[in-house]
Amino acid sequence: MTHFRKIALLTLAAPLALGLAGCGKSPTADGQVAEGKTIAPISAPAGKKWTDIVNVSDLDGYVLGNPDAPVKLVEYASLTCPHCAEFSSEAATALRDKYVASGVVSYEIRNQIHDPFDLVMARLVRCGPKESFQPLAEQIWGDLRPLIERAQSDTAGLQSAMKLPPNQRFVAFGDKAGLVDFFAARGLSREKANACLADGASLEAIADRSQKQSDELKVEGTPTFFINGANIGTQTWATLEPMLQRAGAR
Repeated sequence: MTHFRKIALLTLAAPLALGLAGCGKSPTADGQVAEGKTIAPISAPAGKKWTDIVNVSDLDGYVLGNPDAPVKLVEYASLTCPHCAEFSSEAATALRDKYVASGVVSYEIRNQIHDPFDLVMARLVRCGPKESFQPLAEQIWGDLRPLIERAQSDTAGLQSAMKLPPNQRFVAFGDKAGLVDFFAARGLSREKANACLADGASLEAIADRSQKQSDELKVEGTPTFFINGANIGTQTWATLEPMLQRAGAR
């Protein structure tokens, strides 16, 4: 059974436990970050800033910054995860303005999908321009508690939404959860949001890709970080920043 199918069946079987159920800090991995010499800043293309450059990776992650950066930071994150929200609050500004801006570090976010709420948000952050992915993710994490409380206030409505035909269920879920309104207030029209949520193939691809990567890369909780391919497990900004510096970023 695919991960996408399991998400739908789980929703029908039990009340939603959004936010905390799928989010947990896995033990810090044993992967070591290779020590490197300090790397000098790398100039962005003429007329551009690295913090404005976004690419989508082969693994469907959204990469902010120099695509050829010598220090590559990857975060597997759940949009419903409070620990991910904490990291975003602590780290987003410094990561962007100090490390990504230098051209030395690229920062890629890949979604790990835990439940329908997670899946709907992961689809909606992809629904607009690729440059909006990380800013929207930061706004979700900044408002995570009220978003989850709003969704949990109508779990019966969400359960009913998931019983609809496949091309309707996530449209209805996004509406019942207040997510379509949340994104509309940030420039994504309801029409476009509903079209994205009616695209079952894209939703299935996001969910199943998430599970495949988690299995292959041993991502056991969120957030899980990789630096230059080494799995360093769950970190806070206080523990992660020295690892970036050990790899050569300053």
